[in-house]
Amino acid sequence: MARNELEARLRDSEALLAGYRSSAFIHSMRADGLASEAAHARNQLAGWNTSRTARLGRLIRIVWLLAHGSTPSGQPLRKVVRRAAELVETEGGRALYRRVTSRIRARLELRRDVRKTVASLKVAERAKVGAEPDVYGAAQPASRLRDFRPSLLIIAELTLPQCAKYRVWQRKEELELLNWHVEVTDWRDMDASLSALQTCTEVVFYRVPAFPSVKGLLAEAKRLGLSPWWEVDDLIFDESEYRENGNLNSLSVSEQRELLFGVGLFRDCLLSCGRGIASTRALGEAMRRAGVSDVHVIENALDRQTIAIAEAARTERSARPDRDSILLVYGSGTRTHDADFRCCAAGLMAAMEAEPRLRLQVIGELTLPDDFRRFGDRVEQLSGRDYPAYMAMLARADLTIAPLEPTAFNDAKSNIKFLEAAMLDVPAVCSPRDAFTQVIRNGENGLLAESAEEWRDALLALCYDPGLSQRLGRQARSDVIQRYRPEAVAREQVAVCFPEPVVALPKGRPLRVMSANIYFAPRSFGGATLIAEEMVRQLSGRGADVAVFTSGPYLEGHYSASLRYETEGVPVVAAPLPIDIDRVAALDNPRCTELFRAWLEAFRPDVVHLHSVQGLGLGMAQVCLELGIPYVITLHDAWWLCERQFMVREDGRYCFQRHIDLRVCAACVPGARHLALRAEMMGAVLKSAALLLTPSQSHRALYMENGIEAGQIRVNRNGFTWPKGQRALHVSGTPLRFGFVGGAETVKGFPLIRKAFEALERDDWELVLIDNKLNLGFPSILVDDWKVRGRVSVLPAYRQETMDAFYARIDVLLFPSQWMESYGLSVREALARDVWVIATSPGGQAEDIVDGVNGTLIPLDGQAGSLRSAVEGVLMQKERFDTYRNPLKSGLPTFEGQATELTGFLEEVAGLRA
Repeated sequence: MARNELEARLRDSEALLAGYRSSAFIHSMRADGLASEAAHARNQLAGWNTSRTARLGRLIRIVWLLAHGSTPSGQPLRKVVRRAAELVETEGGRALYRRVTSRIRARLELRRDVRKTVASLKVAERAKVGAEPDVYGAAQPASRLRDFRPSLLIIAELTLPQCAKYRVWQRKEELELLNWHVEVTDWRDMDASLSALQTCTEVVFYRVPAFPSVKGLLAEAKRLGLSPWWEVDDLIFDESEYRENGNLNSLSVSEQRELLFGVGLFRDCLLSCGRGIASTRALGEAMRRAGVSDVHVIENALDRQTIAIAEAARTERSARPDRDSILLVYGSGTRTHDADFRCCAAGLMAAMEAEPRLRLQVIGELTLPDDFRRFGDRVEQLSGRDYPAYMAMLARADLTIAPLEPTAFNDAKSNIKFLEAAMLDVPAVCSPRDAFTQVIRNGENGLLAESAEEWRDALLALCYDPGLSQRLGRQARSDVIQRYRPEAVAREQVAVCFPEPVVALPKGRPLRVMSANIYFAPRSFGGATLIAEEMVRQLSGRGADVAVFTSGPYLEGHYSASLRYETEGVPVVAAPLPIDIDRVAALDNPRCTELFRAWLEAFRPDVVHLHSVQGLGLGMAQVCLELGIPYVITLHDAWWLCERQFMVREDGRYCFQRHIDLRVCAACVPGARHLALRAEMMGAVLKSAALLLTPSQSHRALYMENGIEAGQIRVNRNGFTWPKGQRALHVSGTPLRFGFVGGAETVKGFPLIRKAFEALERDDWELVLIDNKLNLGFPSILVDDWKVRGRVSVLPAYRQETMDAFYARIDVLLFPSQWMESYGLSVREALARDVWVIATSPGGQAEDIVDGVNGTLIPLDGQAGSLRSAVEGVLMQKERFDTYRNPLKSGLPTFEGQATELTGFLEEVAGLRA
C-alpha cells in the first residue's frame, strides 16, 4: 500500500474515532441531563408520597382493594386466607401469630427508620465515608504535582473574541511551544473547570470575576496544592483609575454602574490568587499597587493565525494597482473608543483639509464628531468585521492610527493595533502611551503624536512622503516579527513565568501503575474493592508509584465534576456516579471515559490494572489502547461474560451455563436488546488486554470456555486478612457454633440454611447470622418465626478490626453458595482461623478445602438435604473441634504473596521484566 494511501486511511480512522468519541460524549451529556431531571422528579414524588393527601389516597386504595377481594400487594384475598388456614392447620395458631406480628413489626420498623435509611443510602451513594468524612475535602500536598505531566489550565472569559485571541489562545500556543500541555475552560462551565483542576499542575484565571462560583474554584485550586495566577489585559481592577477612562461617558448610567461593580470583583479575584500576569508594564505596576508582589508581564503578541492572515493579506495588497487616494483605516471595535478618537480628531480633520486625497474609513462602532460631515464621502463608516476580514481591510490601507487618551487606564493598554498594522507593512501613527513607546522608535518604525499639531504633521508626512511610509512599514514589520513572534515571546517572556518543563519521566524510575475499581476507600464496598485497595497498598509499599481511578461523591451542585484526593499517600481521582446507573451506562460511560483519559494522561502509568469497573465503563480500556498503555484485568466475577454479573437469574438461582449462549441470556434478561453488542464489546476488550487474571482456577476455566486463550489468562489468588493471634478452641460439652455471613440472598444459600436447621432434631448448636443491612439502619434477616431447637442470633456485619472476634465465636462457617464463586473470601478467612467450612463445590470457594480434613464439601444442587447432612455430620463429631487446628493453613494465599505475583505480572506487561 502506498504511503500516501496509508496516511489517508490513518487520517480517516482518526476522524472516525474523533466522531465516535464526540457522539458518545454528547449522548453522555444528554443522559446526565435526563438523570438530573429524573432526580428532580424523584424528589417531587418523595414529597408527594409523604403528604397527607397521598396517605389518604393510599388508605382509600387499601379499603377499595379489600372490598374487591384483593390485598394491598395485589394478591387475591381468598388465597391469603387459604394460606393462613393451612399454616394454622400445619403449624398451629401461634405460628401464624408469630409470622404476622413479625412482619408487621418489621414493616413498622422500616417505616419508622425510612428517613434514616434514605440518609444512609445517600451517604452510600455520595461518599460511603464512614470514619473519614473529610477525606474528600483534605488539602493535597503541592509536592504531589511533581508526579503529574506538566499541564496548565486556563480558566477564562471567552465571550470577548479579541481578548480571548490575545490572552488565551495565543498563550496556549506559546506554552505548547515550551512543551506544556494546555487546557482551556470557560469559567462559567464549573464542572469542566473543576474536573480540569484535578489534573493540572498550574492554573491561570484570565479576566475572571470573584463570583461565589469562582471563589469555589479558587478554594479547590488551593486545596489541590496549586498556586493560581490571575491574568488580565485591561486596568479593570482599580476603580479610581478606571473612572479616569473618558470612554465611560459613552455608556449609560446602568452600564457604568455594572462595569464599576465588576471592578471590585476583578480586584477580589486578583488578590485571592495572589499572583498576577499583565499584558503591559503599566498594568503590572497597577497590580503591585493593588497589593500583589509576584507579577509578570507577558505582552500581547503574534500567533500563527495572525501571521498566516497577515501573509495572505499582504500578498493580495501587493497586487493592488496604485490609487489616487490615500486611505486611512481606523478599527474602533466598540463605542467605548469615542473619547480616544477625539484625541486625534482635530489633527485628523486638519490633515484631511490640507490633503484632499486623504480618506477615512472607520471599522466598528464610533460616534464621529459632527465636523467630519463636511468631508462627505471621504469618510466611510463600516460595521465591525471578524478578524480575518478586518485584517484584509486594514491591508488595503495606506496608513492607520491608534489614538488613546492620556490616562493610566490607557497606559496599561497593549499595542495590538501597532502589531497588526506592522504585520501588514502599514505605517501607524499612535498616541505615546506606555506600551507603544516600548516598541515604537519615532520616525524609524512608526510615528508618535499627542497634540493636534503632532497628529496633523505626522499624518501629512505619511501622505506627502511615500518613501517614508514604506520605510516605516518595513521596519515596523521587521521589529515586530523579531520581538513578537510566538517563539520569541515563549522563550523570552512566557518561560520566565512558566519555564519549559521536564516532560519525560526519569530513567530508572519505579513501576507506575494506574488501578481502577468502581469503589475505593473511603467508599469501601465489596470483596473486589478490598482486594483492589490492598493491592494498591502493597504495590505502593514496595516502591511502585500508584494512582487510582474510581467513583466518588457529587460535589455540591455539580453533577459531572471529578475530585482528586489521597488515601494512605496514594492519589485518587473519583468520577461522580449515580447509585442507580442503568445497564447500558454501566457498560459504556463516556463521561467517565473522558475523566479517566485526563487522569491517565496526567499520571502517565506504565500499565493500567482494571478491577471491577462496571459503572465506570469499557471506555477506559479503549483509552488505554489509544494512548498505547497496556492494561491488565482482574476478573473478580462474571460481569465480562454475563449481564447479571454473578450469573444469577432474576429468581435468585444460579445459571449453570459454562459456554455462554446469548439465546439463553435473552430469555433471562428480557428487553435487553444490547446483549450481542455487549458480548462483542466485552470480547474485544478482553482480547486486547495484555493479561487477564483470575482469583481461582475454577474462574479461569470459565473464561477459557468462553474463548480466552490459555496463555492470556493466569491465576492470581486473592490474599486476605490473617488473624492477629490464634483462636481459642471450642469448649468441650458446649453447643457447636455455626456462622453464616452471606446475608439473606438466595444465591448465597440463605433459604437452604433455614430449611436445614429447622429440620435438625437436636439442640446442641448455635447459629450466628450476619445481616449487613443492619449497618444501614434496618434488618433484612428476621428469625422470630424460625421453628428450630437450637439458638439463632443475628449480628451486624463485622469490620476488619472486629473480624477475629467474629470468627472466635464460631466453630463452623457455612458457605452453601448456589453459584460457582470466583473465590470466596470468607472461606479463606475462616480456614486461616481454624474454623471448619461447609461449602458447595465446584467453584473457587472450594479450592482450598480438602473434604474431611479442613471442611466438608457438598454438591451445588440447591437441596437443603445436602446441607443438613453436612451439618449433622459435624455435629456427630463435635468433640473433634475441642482440639481442631487446620493442618493446611500454610497453603493459603496471603496479600504479600498475591502482591509479589501481581508485581511480577505488571512489570512483565510494562516491559520492565523479561
